[in-house]
Amino acid sequence: MNELLLEATTAHMETVYCMPQALGTQPTHYCPGCTHGVAHRLLAEALDELNMRERAILVAPVGCAVFAYQYFEIDGCEAPHGRAPAMATGLKRVQPESIVITYQGDGDLASIGAGEILHTAARGEPITVLFINNAIYGMTGGQMAPTTLSGQRTTSSPFGREGAPLQMSELLAVLPQTAYIVRRALHTPAHIRKAKKAILTALKVQEAGLGFSMVELLSSCPTNWGMSPAEALEWIETHMLPVFPVGDFKVAAAVKEL
Repeated sequence: MNELLLEATTAHMETVYCMPQALGTQPTHYCPGCTHGVAHRLLAEALDELNMRERAILVAPVGCAVFAYQYFEIDGCEAPHGRAPAMATGLKRVQPESIVITYQGDGDLASIGAGEILHTAARGEPITVLFINNAIYGMTGGQMAPTTLSGQRTTSSPFGREGAPLQMSELLAVLPQTAYIVRRALHTPAHIRKAKKAILTALKVQEAGLGFSMVELLSSCPTNWGMSPAEALEWIETHMLPVFPVGDFKVAAAVKEL
């Protein structure tokens, strides 16, 4: 009787949540509470839904996500520190049919790679950039990053940062050749859903050949912030959002038609 009941029950069950094909089975090396894993999942889901997995190439950075290519069942490569946009430019030019994505942290993109991202965006290279902003250098011990908040204490600014952080989305949005520049956050389900939609749009922008796109994602770093995972998510809401407001900073007219 129990077997018949189980069979009847499972026959009417519908799968509503499963592991994306684009996501690998590599055990995570990220710290507990880090939202890199959320960003990975969103990218994998987007690649599956847009049927881009077989054409995608991921360019990994130097930083916490240095092994990002191991987490995906897609082609991937490693760029020197900060040079992911330059490598992605070359890949896209020799393989224009590919979907080329860089996955970069704030130290990689906004510090040593500031020149690369600026000129790649200025040229309007048709690549997609995922920019993880956790306001600190994560892998190397919690030093001050270009995105560290004013007054924020880090291992290299123990008395609090002087000056203001770089707001990369606002900076790149003013360049005429950028097509889609937005900022989202990863600390609540509602924000995560909006982040997924933005990643889908950014990939569609590349598919349509509309130009350079970047999705900035506010992320947590509980270990280097010295907080619990729950406290770190709250810190994004109370401290990062006032300085890095989520929103659309550049949406070209052609993008709105996608």
